[in-house]
Amino acid sequence: MLEVQNLLVFFENALALNDFSMTVKKGEIVGVIGSNSAGKTTLMNTLSGLIIDMAIKERRKGGERITVYGRILYQGKEITTTRPTDRVKRGIALARERHPVFPESSVMENLKIAGYLRTRAEIKEVSEYAFKVFPALMPLKSRKAGFLSGGEQQMLSIGMSLMVKPKLLLLDEPLLGLSPMMQKTLISAICNLQRESRITVLITEQFARPVLPIIDRGYVIENGMLTLSGTGQELMDNPEIKAAYFGV
Repeated sequence: MLEVQNLLVFFENALALNDFSMTVKKGEIVGVIGSNSAGKTTLMNTLSGLIIDMAIKERRKGGERITVYGRILYQGKEITTTRPTDRVKRGIALARERHPVFPESSVMENLKIAGYLRTRAEIKEVSEYAFKVFPALMPLKSRKAGFLSGGEQQMLSIGMSLMVKPKLLLLDEPLLGLSPMMQKTLISAICNLQRESRITVLITEQFARPVLPIIDRGYVIENGMLTLSGTGQELMDNPEIKAAYFGV
């Protein structure tokens, strides 16, 4: 479904991604594991196309130059230079880190805003599915998003991504800042989502322990470079991973 070939991303003269390659097959849950500032968010911004808009804005204001090399193939077609709105229309949705939502709007209004590409009937259908995936949001439909907890905002952020009916869901550090209990709840919801809808999921995380058991395959990234790859079990059994992420 997704193939990344020799991706390099420069922010001015700083190299954020260095010759990074990966594949994501249809129906998989694939993880990209790395510490803070390893290049995970840059990867997600590049896959979603946000990096293109970022580069345009920086160019207009005379800021840092952002340059992307390499190829991104989605369903067999190259999308390296495709704008983010067109990627959304093709079925690629990104739930960004730190769960950005519209704080002054209610939970239901946030979902409707995210479903701007859909008909009223589709919005009703998918929002009901979002509440099924995240039942904790159901009694909060009328509450302003700014008054939700961090975990509830993360659920809403992913729910908003579902409103575009994605084929490929990109989750950028969804566990960041959440309690262990909320992390467990969210991981369970992601598994149920993938199992029921067969949405392909690519998740980046620095918290490897809760993620590795659920992924089909994983990639470890350090300083923008791929250092290890394998199945979730292989990475869990790897002594380097145990030492770096599990403290054993």
